Amino acid sequence: MIKLLKPGQWKDYELIDSGNFEKLERFGIQTLIRPEPQAVWDKSLSSEIWLQKSDAKFHKEKKDPEKGSWILNKGCKEQWPVEYNYKSLHLKMRLGLTSFRHIGIFPEQADNWNFIYDKIKSMKNSRPKVLNLFAYTGGASLAACAAGAEVVHVDSVKPVISWARENMELSGLDGIRWIVEDALKFVKREVRRDSRYNGIILDPPAYGRGADGEKWVLEENLNEMVKLCHALLDPDENFLLMSLYSMGFSSLIGKNLIDQIFGKRESLEYGELFLEDSYKKKLPLGTVVRF
Repeated sequence: MIKLLKPGQWKDYELIDSGNFEKLERFGIQTLIRPEPQAVWDKSLSSEIWLQKSDAKFHKEKKDPEKGSWILNKGCKEQWPVEYNYKSLHLKMRLGLTSFRHIGIFPEQADNWNFIYDKIKSMKNSRPKVLNLFAYTGGASLAACAAGAEVVHVDSVKPVISWARENMELSGLDGIRWIVEDALKFVKREVRRDSRYNGIILDPPAYGRGADGEKWVLEENLNEMVKLCHALLDPDENFLLMSLYSMGFSSLIGKNLIDQIFGKRESLEYGELFLEDSYKKKLPLGTVVRF
């Protein structure tokens, strides 16, 4: 049976409503309207109320739906902070309105941050090594660092690494190792070096480019990436977390890969990540496999 993995509630985030291929979300002090291709149902609130509640709305370009621009209401900030708390984990992250509709965090990943924090805290190793691939602005890296891990954070986009470093400093943390490189290229080199990690986190895109133009295609490269992660993962004390957000990608794909490459794991969890809006509509936001 597939488990739906709902992130814990947190003060600075709220999915107010969803529908008609959009979502209305509150991030701290600001409320945004963003496109959401999986929200195929009707909105619960009227479009007029959405506009009244929002501080900014993202409009897609016709030529490239992945890009666009923000229409800001008076007083809307283009950058602002949010906080996330879980047990003794206290994170502070800077958000920003980008031309790709993303703002610096994926709130459905909060459940994974909790998982990372708990797994590291339960390890016998007082300073476990954790590798975060396709690491973006670093929510998972911050959770691992706050739990006491030695963290290697890999992303191919230099400004995103700078953003993640800013989030580390805002959270009062330090010591994360930053790598601006293609994730697959880095992992291959680490395997050649016979490196080992106690935890591996990967959240690969459907498609992407490395720092030197290397091409990443999820369907073509994921199998190889998971095999390389198997070679890097410490056999005695470990965890692995893999999130996939690609339309049509079932969590069974990730489960089959993990079962085949790592063997059957009693602790394996797999299923959908989702956020529930104020009207109990569950918005799917990718799949996760973790043990």
